[in-house]
Amino acid sequence: MATTQRSPAIDALIRRHPLQRMQSPSRGQSAFIHIIGLASFAYSFHYLSANPNHINQSYGWHFQYLTIIGLFLATTTFVLGLLADLTLNHQLFLAKNLLSVTSAPMETLISALYWGLRAIDPELVVPKELELPLPPDLSFHFVPTFMLLIDLLLLSPPWAISAVPALGLSLAIAFAYWFWIELCYSNNGFYPYPLFALLDTQQRMGLFLGSALVMTASTVTLKWVYGKVNGIEHASRPGRMQKVKA
Repeated sequence: MATTQRSPAIDALIRRHPLQRMQSPSRGQSAFIHIIGLASFAYSFHYLSANPNHINQSYGWHFQYLTIIGLFLATTTFVLGLLADLTLNHQLFLAKNLLSVTSAPMETLISALYWGLRAIDPELVVPKELELPLPPDLSFHFVPTFMLLIDLLLLSPPWAISAVPALGLSLAIAFAYWFWIELCYSNNGFYPYPLFALLDTQQRMGLFLGSALVMTASTVTLKWVYGKVNGIEHASRPGRMQKVKA
């Protein structure tokens, strides 16, 4: 049976998308960025165990918090990225890029909501007794967003997702989380975020719907920023793609 030889151009495209700033997967800079991110995420999870509070013994543990769910997704994204770097396996690289479509917009949403609400009243997002010192606060609510943006803008191909699928994904995540925190509330008798206790059911529904819309806007905005930073692909003629600046 005859085997089909791939052209050097196709091999190059498989190894690195034309719009990627840096080679990824790679055992060099890409692996270094993923290791730095994972070190920060590990510090955050260690902090939860090293500084226990009543949340550690409650139903749902710290996964009651959207922050920790987002941190887990960011960690999984970077684990896949690092494994792809170490093995140069492009299936793992593809899985990392697919997961980042969820983890990067979610972390952007988490940072925007947390710091926005905190600027209004810190006790809307965390009770006084659970306030964090600045280093762990940044590791939970800023570093994951920052590292995922670096991964997106430097180490990833452009996203193909459009606004309507992004909205569907965001709504599914928002209402799945609503169901989860209500389950935790039925077991614990308290909500993880004080803001939830100040709202009635309809207001909470509005909050989650609004959060889904913000996450959708985050996805669309990140896709736009990628085009501004890296350019966009433009079909010059059938079968050929040309890189142009957005």
